[in-house]
Amino acid sequence: MIYMFIFDHEHEFPIGIMCKVLEVSRSGYYHWKRSPVNKRQQAKANLKRVITEVYLEFKQRYGSPRLTIELNARGYKISKPTVAKYMKELGLRSKVARRYRITTDSEHNYLVVDNILDRQFKQTEPGKAWVSDITYIAVKEGFIYLTTIIDLYDRKVIGWSLSKDMSTENTTLAAFKMAKKNRAFEEGLIFHSDQGVQYANYKFANYLKSFKVVRSMSRKANCWDNAVAESFFKSLKVEMVYGNLQLSTKKMESKVFEYIEMWYNKRRRHSYLNYQTINEFNQIINSNKAA
Repeated sequence: MIYMFIFDHEHEFPIGIMCKVLEVSRSGYYHWKRSPVNKRQQAKANLKRVITEVYLEFKQRYGSPRLTIELNARGYKISKPTVAKYMKELGLRSKVARRYRITTDSEHNYLVVDNILDRQFKQTEPGKAWVSDITYIAVKEGFIYLTTIIDLYDRKVIGWSLSKDMSTENTTLAAFKMAKKNRAFEEGLIFHSDQGVQYANYKFANYLKSFKVVRSMSRKANCWDNAVAESFFKSLKVEMVYGNLQLSTKKMESKVFEYIEMWYNKRRRHSYLNYQTINEFNQIINSNKAA
């Protein structure tokens, strides 16, 4: 145990001083260090230290599958079962999901359109099909509401809006205007959502119509029809919101920005993209097209 402590702190303190303070000989430590058995222990200790560092770097959001991909990308040759085993030994677990309330208000007299998307969540080009949803986030002052728009091609959040109310102007319209600036689309874009009043009302419907966007809506009380949007909110709540309860509105707004723009869109490894980041996925696609 003493030799392992010295080994773990070689980069911080002189070996001679540590041996003197801990009352062990330097020659004994170096003999231990050269031992083949202890080299395996050292390698295991190194891997555990790296696993812990990466786990904390990604704010406890990764379980063994994503953590393995990240470690492999950094040059560490380690399998998922080994990572899972070491995480269990270290007591490291990814953040666990909680149930959350549905915010959809579908009791209205506006036109509900058919489910044109029909769960075709795999798209081969950007700007062909977008999905959207609204969720609540608890803050110290009460609740704020997050509206997101995701392009099914690469699962990037291309438009989003945080608001203190559920008005169309501050939710769906604001998010779509951001999405329109961030990603080009052509006539016939499918825009899929639930049957909430923010999506069904005339103001939003006419705005989409002006761009020749095709509206699509989930069937009532069928969350699987909008599974990608639901999955994003689950990730958001598990990986960020539940670890930051009772924040002020201003601080939560900053956290949401960091999560979407700095983490989810840039650094998070997505299972749908074969555990690549969105940037890596697009770089590979673009390089293949150029070849």
